[in-house]
This record gives sequence, C-alpha cells and structure tokens, in this order.
Amino acid sequence: MASTTRTIKLAQGTVDVTVDLQGQEGRPFLLLHGGGGPQTVTPFAGFLAGQRPARVFTPFHPGFGGTVRPEWLTDVPTLAQVYARLLEDLDLRDVAVVGNSIGGWIAAELAALGSERISSVTLVNAVGVRVQGHPIADTFSLTPPELARLSFHDLSKFRFDPNALSEEQRAVMGTNRAALQVYSGPHGMADPTLTDRLAGIGHPTLVAWGASDKVVDSAYGRAYAQAIPGAEFRLLEGTGHMPQSETPEQLLPVVWDFANSHTADHTRN
Repeated sequence: MASTTRTIKLAQGTVDVTVDLQGQEGRPFLLLHGGGGPQTVTPFAGFLAGQRPARVFTPFHPGFGGTVRPEWLTDVPTLAQVYARLLEDLDLRDVAVVGNSIGGWIAAELAALGSERISSVTLVNAVGVRVQGHPIADTFSLTPPELARLSFHDLSKFRFDPNALSEEQRAVMGTNRAALQVYSGPHGMADPTLTDRLAGIGHPTLVAWGASDKVVDSAYGRAYAQAIPGAEFRLLEGTGHMPQSETPEQLLPVVWDFANSHTADHTRN
C-alpha cells in the first residue's frame, strides 16, 4: 500500500488530503470511508485490489485518522468538492466511486456535482437523506458496544474491547468522532436539501444495503434509491451497516460487477 498527501485548492482555501493506494494497475476506484475512519474500508480496498484488476484510492476525510481539518471545511457538500478536485489532481478517469455510511453521503454529493471523471457510483448503507418514519440512529449518544449491536448481523465476530486500545488509538477515535460531528451537520447525519440534488444525478448508481442494518434500515435504503433517477437497489442478506467489513466476499462481486458494467471501456472482462 502506498500513501501520499495531496494539497487541494478550493475557493475557500487549501486542504491536505492523505490518500492510500492499493493495486498498481486496472480500474480506478475511489473508496470513501464512514464515521469509523479509514480502517473500516482499508482491508476491503486491499481485498478488491487483490482479487480484481483495480487501483483503489482511499482518502482520509480531513480530520480523520490523525489528519487536519481546516476550519472552513465543515460540511459534506464542500468535502465532495474537495474529492472532485482530487480526481482532477490525480488525473483519474472512468472512476467507480464507492462510499459507505457518511462516505456514501459524500459519494452521492460527488455524483450530484456531475464530474465527467466518474463512470458509476455505489452507495453502501449510505446516510444523508431524511426518510419519514425511518430515522437514522443517533450514533453520538451510543457507546461503541451499543453501536456495534446496531451495526452488525453477527456481533460475535466484532466484539469491542475498549481496554485493548492504546492511548494513541483512543485519541484518534476521539478526533474521528469530533470530525464526524462537524460533517454530520445540525440535522443528525442528514441534509434536508440532499433529496433535491439526488434528482439531478446522471451517473449510473447502485444502492447496496445490508439487510440487518439497524443504524439505517433497508426501507431507508430503498427510499434513497428511489430518489436517484434510474438507480438500482440491492439487498445484501446476512450483513449489517458495514458489509465491506462483515461480508467482504459478498460485497466485492456486487461492487465490481456494477462498476465493470458501467465503464467507458466496455471491453473490460
């Protein structure tokens, strides 16, 4: 795995973005992590790059993983602008964007910007919209064990032991949580105006959903898909809020097949 830091310039200012890359050749993927931090997608990035001809770029959302978030970067739409500029900086084309949880929200906002560098978007248990009768769990009020019970189909594989954390790991968890609170905004991991922007998405979009997710249920996911013109919905049985962690072998063909069927180069296998 190679890691680099890119300085991205927007009208509001500059921000340094740390990006991990796994895979040396093949289809470019932009993999956007959720509120748990980049470690929630790094193993899947390696798995994807190891099993398919893919180059998987995994940026750290500024403020996560010990990185710095500038004061002007306070919301998901602006973070999406950062990543649109990152694709230009890396000169990537035919990019398959994949995002989980708040990373899915960022991916949706990125798609709404209409970048020609993107060929498809996959939203995995994404947040960001409001769906009447299907609220997003208030994760900030939960302890890590409580959140785990909502997140996983088979909790026995994901027991959380806070005593096993080092002081450095505790500090990173704290800064991750602080950054997530900033990005999630005043409406609790949702933006009431996002649904209007979803209607303008022109990229092929797949909404994939772990059926056992209790952070955001599958009915929420179906409503998300219905808000995006032409979007497909795929229910993933036996998995929860983070399929890339819990059932990566199930998620990988879903992500790859959708990306590979919506590419500028239709000769790919």
